[in-house]
Amino acid sequence: MMACCINPNFCTTRSYGSLPPLQSGKPYGSAFLPKMPRVLKAHRLGTGYGGRRVVDVAAALAEKGPDSFDSEAWVKDFEERFKLPHLTDLMDVKPIQTTFCIKNSCPLPEDSAEHPPGDLLKMFVHNDDRVLLKVIKFATPTSAGAECVDPDCNFVHQWVHRAGPRPEIYFNPNEVKAAIVTCGGLCPGLNDVIRHIVITLETYGVKNITGISYGYRGLFDENLPEIPLSRKVVQNIHLSGGSLLGVSRGGGNVSEIVDSIQKRGINMLFVLGGNGTHAGANAIHNECRKRKMKVVVVGVPKTIDNDILLMDKTFGFDTAVEEAQRAINAAYIEHNIYFTTKDCEIPFTLDGPDGVLRHLRNLLESKASAVVCIAEGAGQDLLEKINATDASGNVVLGDIGVYLQHQV
Repeated sequence: MMACCINPNFCTTRSYGSLPPLQSGKPYGSAFLPKMPRVLKAHRLGTGYGGRRVVDVAAALAEKGPDSFDSEAWVKDFEERFKLPHLTDLMDVKPIQTTFCIKNSCPLPEDSAEHPPGDLLKMFVHNDDRVLLKVIKFATPTSAGAECVDPDCNFVHQWVHRAGPRPEIYFNPNEVKAAIVTCGGLCPGLNDVIRHIVITLETYGVKNITGISYGYRGLFDENLPEIPLSRKVVQNIHLSGGSLLGVSRGGGNVSEIVDSIQKRGINMLFVLGGNGTHAGANAIHNECRKRKMKVVVVGVPKTIDNDILLMDKTFGFDTAVEEAQRAINAAYIEHNIYFTTKDCEIPFTLDGPDGVLRHLRNLLESKASAVVCIAEGAGQDLLEKINATDASGNVVLGDIGVYLQHQV
C-alpha cells in the first residue's frame, strides 16, 4: 500500500500529499497519479503551489471541438484518478482501535463510534471528509493565475481526500518495524521531519524504529548499518543541519531493495525526498504489491523548489527563500552586483531593447547598483548542452550564473 502523509495513522490510505506527476500506471493504494485531468491555463499549468509543467491543453481540446467539454465526465475522471485504494482491497486485514495516545485523550472507550465522544471527537477525521482543491471561479483563461478545465473556464468541484488520523488502524504497533530513509540532496528541515516521525510512531506505541543510512543505498549495501531511533536519540537533532541518517542520490535494483525490506522485516517505510525519490518509492510500492507484502510506503515531500502536486508548501522552501533574501539584502547594502539562485524560471532575453542587459544598464545608471537573481535552470537555451545526468537521472544544468557574469 502506498500513501503520502506526514502523520500516517498507520496508513489507512485516506490522505493526500506528495503526488509526483511523472509516474505512469495506477498503482494500488498509491496517492501517485498517472496524469492530471486536463487543465487549461493561460501560460502554465500549476501542479500545486509552484508547479512548472507547460502544457498546451487548448490544442488538445480543439481536436474534439469547442463543445466537447463534459463537466460530469471530467469530474468522474478526476474522482477516479484521486481515488485512494485501501489495504483491504488486496488482503483480508481487520482494523483495530487506534492506539494513538496523548495525555488526556486515551484510552478510547470500548464502545466508541467512529467519532468518539467528548474531547476525542475532534481528534480524528472521517474517511469521507474531502478538501476542495480549487476555490476560485475564473471568468476567462486570460485572468491572472487562471487555471481552467476548458476554454470557457467552466467551474467544477475538485475534491480530494482529507489527511489526518483515523479512529481505526491496520497495523499492530507491537508488530511494526518502521524505517526512515532520506534521499536526494540536503534540505533544511530533514532532521525535524525525522524527529517528528519517530515521536509520532512512539505516540502510537511503536518501539522498533530504525534509520536507513545514506538513502536507498542503505537498503542494498550490506556495509551500511541501520541506525536505531527513539525519542531519546532524536530529541535534539532538529537543532543540527543536514540529515542524521545521511543522504545519497540514485538507487539500486528495486527487486533487491524489496528483498532487503522483506529480509529486515520492515513493514513501514518512510521516504523523505523529491520527485525522483518518490518515483523510487512508487517502484518499491509496486514491487511490494506484486509480492502481496503487507508493507506501507509513506512519501514525505522534500524539496526547496516547492513544486510537488497538491502541496501548498514543502519543507525546506521557507528556509531557502529566507537565506536567499539574506544574501540578496547583504549584496544590496554593499552595492555590489550579486548572483544567486532562486526557483523562479521565467524565459528571458539578454540583448535588445527589452533584454536583461539593457534593464541592468538602466539600473546601474539610475541607482549605481543592482542585484541579479537567476534560477539555476534558467537560460539553458543560451548555454552549450552538456548531455549529462546525475546519479538520480536529473539533467546536469549549465552554469547560467557564470555565463551571465561574463556577459555583464
